[in-house]
Amino acid sequence: MNRHPNRIAACLTCAVLIAIGPAMAEEKVIKEGDKPAVIKAVESALRPQPKPLSENVKKGLEWLVKNQLDNGSWAQGEESAEMGTGMAKIKSTPNVADTCMATMALFRSGSTAKEGTYKDNVLKAVKFVCAQIEESDANSLSITTLQGTRTQTKLGTYIDTFMAAQVLAELKGSMPDEATTKRVEAALAKVVRKMELNQKQDGRWTNEGWAPTLAQAQASKALNSVVMNGGDVSEKVRERAEKVARDDFKTTKGGTVASSDSAGVVLYSAGGQIASIQASATVNDGMRDKLEAVVSSATSQPEQKALAVATLKRFDENEKDLKAAQESFIARMDDKQFISGFGSNGGEEFLSYLNIGESLILRGGKEWEKWDKSITDNLNRVQNQDGSWTGHHCITGRTFCTSAAMMVLTIDRSPAPAATKIKEAKK
Repeated sequence: MNRHPNRIAACLTCAVLIAIGPAMAEEKVIKEGDKPAVIKAVESALRPQPKPLSENVKKGLEWLVKNQLDNGSWAQGEESAEMGTGMAKIKSTPNVADTCMATMALFRSGSTAKEGTYKDNVLKAVKFVCAQIEESDANSLSITTLQGTRTQTKLGTYIDTFMAAQVLAELKGSMPDEATTKRVEAALAKVVRKMELNQKQDGRWTNEGWAPTLAQAQASKALNSVVMNGGDVSEKVRERAEKVARDDFKTTKGGTVASSDSAGVVLYSAGGQIASIQASATVNDGMRDKLEAVVSSATSQPEQKALAVATLKRFDENEKDLKAAQESFIARMDDKQFISGFGSNGGEEFLSYLNIGESLILRGGKEWEKWDKSITDNLNRVQNQDGSWTGHHCITGRTFCTSAAMMVLTIDRSPAPAATKIKEAKK
């Protein structure tokens, strides 16, 4: 999306002046080349101010920071009694996926690697993730030698890889110095290459686990996040992942029938589909102007026009499926059995709530407000006294559940791509 900085900066400047009004225009503080200021102004003008951090979130943040390990990582932590003692030996072992979840929770709260209350914690975590990636081989999908974690057995073998891609994509622009920035960029490029090399022709990645549909969604979200933040991803890879989500949505009849890779839980498949389709739609919106210019230009070659027309058609179809997926979910919002997922709270439920919420907030309206209030009330109610959250089936580790729950509670603080802002400004 950010591969055309001059065009985006110019569009953003226009959007800002229209949205903010004469006072901003008279000051003339925004210049075409001043991308960060422009993007910040657009977000300020078009995006509602996020809610103040609640006491529940603050307690969760304190718990997370208290349980960060000396090397900057997090382990999966204490699990509920229902899960037995099978993973007691790695309870305190550093792992990438849990570290990424905790880092994103801190990031959503307002801390980056160079500013914010928890900047030191974020920086240490990013360095841990980079070190794991640097030690991995060049071609396999794995980025860690630790196998058999709870997140891997439940979400998929390579969930660490997909989580790392999203964390580094979102944070790479907020490192405290040039050396760390280059390190993060190199690690991210390595992870993206691994994902591109190992995607199957059908658009999927090998994801052996209890509910790998959630890992597939995470992979798609991660790659789109890379593009949103100015990185390079093969368009063919992105298109294949997009097709998987859309085809799965149609196969499951709008999420009313769970697919075989969602552990028989409709909530997981529905959330994963919406997340993937939404992530693609956001990036697609940022590419539309250029493609439309190719179609309308008298100097474009016939093959260029044909490709642009076909791509725009794909974007339209994805947008149509996104609306259908949202409507399908909204129709079942009051179905307690559907919302409860497996029947009790687990990390998979919290992750599904995050996937759904990240799409509904962009849709806005009374449906989003209803969903946000309902899920917020539920999560606040089940929080532990020490500030953590615990699952009661499958992913029950406190690190993952606490991080995911807080990300749900701070969805209104999620990174907002510039393309979405321009789209809203035009409306």
